[in-house]
Amino acid sequence: MDSLPAELLGSGSYPADEVSFLLRPVAIASTDVAEKERLIQTRQRHYSEMISHESAPSERHMAFYQRALAQNGPRMARDVLALASALSAACVERQPVVLVSLVRAGIPLGVLLRRALRRCGHEVFHYGVSIIRDRGIDQQALSMILARHAAANLFFVDGWTGKGVIARELQRSAAGLPQPPRLVVLADPCGHAWLAASAEDWIIPSGVLGATVSGLVSRSIWPVDGGLHGSMVYHHLREADVSTPFIQAIEAFQADVAPVAAALPWPVQQAAGLQQGSQRVMQWLADRHAVHQPNRIKPGIAEATRALLRRMPEQVLVRHLGDPDVQLLVYLARQAQVSVEEVGKQIAPYRAATIIRSAGDAK
Repeated sequence: MDSLPAELLGSGSYPADEVSFLLRPVAIASTDVAEKERLIQTRQRHYSEMISHESAPSERHMAFYQRALAQNGPRMARDVLALASALSAACVERQPVVLVSLVRAGIPLGVLLRRALRRCGHEVFHYGVSIIRDRGIDQQALSMILARHAAANLFFVDGWTGKGVIARELQRSAAGLPQPPRLVVLADPCGHAWLAASAEDWIIPSGVLGATVSGLVSRSIWPVDGGLHGSMVYHHLREADVSTPFIQAIEAFQADVAPVAAALPWPVQQAAGLQQGSQRVMQWLADRHAVHQPNRIKPGIAEATRALLRRMPEQVLVRHLGDPDVQLLVYLARQAQVSVEEVGKQIAPYRAATIIRSAGDAK
């Protein structure tokens, strides 16, 4: 098989055989978070054309990550095995498995699935590819994959779904494949994935960190001059990098996992019910907070946490303040002097949501 072009990003901070990032290295000046928010909401710039500085997690943040890993690492270990078992059963025999992880949240799960499928005897190729809301998957990267592999055993990987925006973007922009794109996630509260370990909104340990658990790569960046989408390797975060230790920790938990049943794709009726539940919450939040741009609503623990770290939040809503899975979110909100409100079952199936501040509001 032909080697990949040398100018690509490589494998980030992962060993070379764990993943190949089909991203070109770029250099882009950071944009202040408040200015970025203003440009996004006034439609002067697309979010994928800008990036803000990413700092190393604080000591307290890392303590919450370690707590999430101890608390939910065993669950993630079981769920990875359930997903890997399902993928193994779905594969066409005598053809390699091709995992296409969506940068960045899909990368840790993709690495774990690659390892689990290899233990099942499969030959596995793993790529990291950009997908951008409103603009779709990186078509050049996808073409590179299809030139190297048959599509029969091709699966897309993301960490979770929030309200299904990226899942729908994948369905739209990868519609030219021989079969509808199959999206695999750990948690799918909105019912838009092809395969998920559960529909529950829970604190996925890798979901509370950014680059430092995803091979030190930045969020992907739109190529204004065409070609492959771009990214940066955050060398300044190297001392805080837990990408490989995280994989090793989940695999250590797997050593104690009893045999698990394979995950199953959602039956049509169940998927429809999950989608309706998600839409109901989105409408309730939009009405309650007078939000006219759906992208200002970030439901789900992981999305709500990332919005706090990368955007200009107005308010955080949680189902229950005492929920162990939302403690990092609550802490980050209070550190940023963002109000937190307990709203009970109104946001079920989600356990948390963040409302992004309108660009027209004074801080």
